[in-house]
Amino acid sequence: MSEKTSIKPVFNQSAQALNYNLPDERIAKYPLTERDASKLLVWENGQISDAIFRSITDYLPEKSLLVSNNTKVIRARLPFQKKTGAQIEIFCLDPDSPADYQLAFQQTQQCSWNCMVGNLKKWKKEPLERQVDVNGKAITLVAKKLNQENGNVVVQFSWNNPAVDFASLIEACGILPIPPYLHRETEASDHERYQTIYSKIEGSVAAPTAGLHFTDAVFQSLKEKSISLAEVTLHVGAGTFKPVKSATIAEHEMHSETIVVSRQLIEKLIPHKAKLIAVGTTSIRTLESLYWLGKSILNNPHQAPNKLHVKQWSPYEATNHESTADVLQALLDYMDKNELPVVIASTQIIILPGYQFRLVDGMITNFHQPQSTLLLLISAYLGDDWKRVYQHALDNNYRFLSYGDSNLYLK
Repeated sequence: MSEKTSIKPVFNQSAQALNYNLPDERIAKYPLTERDASKLLVWENGQISDAIFRSITDYLPEKSLLVSNNTKVIRARLPFQKKTGAQIEIFCLDPDSPADYQLAFQQTQQCSWNCMVGNLKKWKKEPLERQVDVNGKAITLVAKKLNQENGNVVVQFSWNNPAVDFASLIEACGILPIPPYLHRETEASDHERYQTIYSKIEGSVAAPTAGLHFTDAVFQSLKEKSISLAEVTLHVGAGTFKPVKSATIAEHEMHSETIVVSRQLIEKLIPHKAKLIAVGTTSIRTLESLYWLGKSILNNPHQAPNKLHVKQWSPYEATNHESTADVLQALLDYMDKNELPVVIASTQIIILPGYQFRLVDGMITNFHQPQSTLLLLISAYLGDDWKRVYQHALDNNYRFLSYGDSNLYLK
């Protein structure tokens, strides 16, 4: 039986079920002056209340574990100009060779990336060149088109100074990508405000926006309430903006993203009895993917570490669900066997209505686009009540999407 056939009875639902009317004027085009001054909609067991984000600690259960995504948005848009004058923009999505993010950024001669290319029809076979100033050093950056498939292109970048790494190059000449629905160019303020204050691991092309509201003062208030903090890494891809356009949800192909989770966090999760609150949909997808990685390892303990992957429909086809503690312990045992300090995997998990959350008890998140997989995830947690939540926000002047206001959902 194919994947599509096996899920059809459960998920043969129209994507229109995820629709709502979002007027353009309700999309926040810029952040508020103060990060933690955004509104906070609190949904707890069906009850809705309004607050300010800086008071979020008042609503979180004592001794909760708050898990956030520490990824950092890179300056992924690289503009080039052909000798004819044609403008070509190369948008770096994820590394191809080396495929590891950290290694790709450390390269000092060349690397290749999977990219989207603007004005691709104007770029034939000739390499593109541009001059880049990196800390006073004049560098020639060359982009060569290698392969092209389904609209994406593998681009090889090379440069003529081995003392300069790729991270420094794109920091010097790249443009920070802000969401397309903002309908404006990147501005200087976005370089600070479209990053969380705890971002540190480079690799995303979009911010984990639920974390944009946090400030040092909020973190201090969490500490005073004995709320623990932990971090995971999920490098957000451009697929996060891909709407569900298929006739049914079951036909939508979910994008794949890289996750990194430390051994220390997995060890902490096994005995943790208090509430686990995820900051953002990316943290949720990372944490829930841990369960399915561990389950996969239980079924096949000899799989190679570089092949760890959560398939899109695995959670809905699995039988004999082991306890979360047993699955996480299997993951730890696998890490011991393979001498892994962290789990690095890819996940294609799609979280839909009917999904049973294995690790996450509650979530902090922003308001999401109509017909998005992010909204699917929210409806998996809230059920049909997501419509009442979003209508309350629309009726009460909440600001939507990346630079908009925040939500706290608790059961």
